[in-house]
Amino acid sequence: MILLLFIMMALSNTQAPDTSSIHQFQIQALNSEDIIDFQNFAGKKILVVNVASKCGFTNQYEGLEELYKKYQDQLVVIGFPCNQFLGQEPGSEEQIAAFCSSTYGVSFPMTQKIDVKGKDAHKIYQWLTHEDMNGKSDYKISWNFNKFLLNEEGQILEHFPSKVKPMDEAILAFLN
Repeated sequence: MILLLFIMMALSNTQAPDTSSIHQFQIQALNSEDIIDFQNFAGKKILVVNVASKCGFTNQYEGLEELYKKYQDQLVVIGFPCNQFLGQEPGSEEQIAAFCSSTYGVSFPMTQKIDVKGKDAHKIYQWLTHEDMNGKSDYKISWNFNKFLLNEEGQILEHFPSKVKPMDEAILAFLN
């Protein structure tokens, strides 16, 4: 009986990890051994975008870079290459990095190539798209260049579909 009471007390003092923030996650950087640790972005807004090099929305890289440079004191943009939508990101990580750098001058952080939906979705995207994990809502990633804007505490502020451009007033309203 005393042992059971001791176990119950110990369990009641054990807190579940905080799942309400993206700051709990890390991911490998694109074409590098470096790790992107979201905890390092505490105090800044974060724009998470699933990207692809051969998509009708690929030119949004230009706007993402502009947004990143203009607001980098308060915002970090992070690109997540994904090949789940009609094979529009078929290249290797080296090819993706070279394309983004030479074509659009991308300087914002990019992650390793991942899945953003389905059973193999990266744990960051599982968190982003499931209300029971993110505490905000369920979201469907329907195409490349979906955007999630998170606040300084790493919680979801808003989800934007592909057609919303990075410099759109809907996004800028959160930054001005």
